[in-house]
Order: sequence, then structure tokens, then C-alpha cells
Amino acid sequence: MRGWEFVCTTAELLPGEKRSVWAGDTAILVFNLDGDLHALEDRCSHEDFELSSGTFDAAEGSIECILHGARFDVRDGRALCAPAYAPVAKFPVRVVDGAIYTRDDRG
Repeated sequence: MRGWEFVCTTAELLPGEKRSVWAGDTAILVFNLDGDLHALEDRCSHEDFELSSGTFDAAEGSIECILHGARFDVRDGRALCAPAYAPVAKFPVRVVDGAIYTRDDRG
């Protein structure tokens, strides 16, 4: 699977959990939202801070940046509240033989 980065096995990422991985120079955060996997760039669009240190709210499907409280929808990366207005980049996720993979597909 050229260009795809191994994240972890499906057994290691349970619903309501998140996991970070590097794809080249890009940090990617993978979320398990009720069994659906989503991946966003691990970078707040407001202040260029790592989202992985924030709180993943599985009930709402959002991640909150601990720096200034900006929240993003983990399904599509859109900003949900100020101070962030720009979305966070979304990346593809693939599961093959019980292993989760993602990649930076921006080219």
C-alpha cells in the first residue's frame, strides 16, 4: 500500500478513541467515531497547534483545541466555533486485514 501510513490495528482504536501518526511531514489524527474512522490533520487552523492534545467529544463528533477552544467536526474538518473559521484538512482512511491506514493525499 504505497503512500499509506499504518496507524494501528482496529482492535487498538476503539469507539471514542483517537490516534496520531506521521505521514511524511504531516501529522494526522485518526478518530473512531462509533465505528466509523475519520482522519484530520493534527493542526488547529486557528493557531497552528496540535489537535491531538485536545479533547475528542465522541457524542458530538468533535475535537477541541486546548489552546483557545476552537472545535472541529471530525467527520469533515469544518470549524464549529470561533476562534477558528477555516476547516482542518481531511484525509482518507482505509482498513485492510484489521489494520488502519491513512495518507496525506494533497499531493
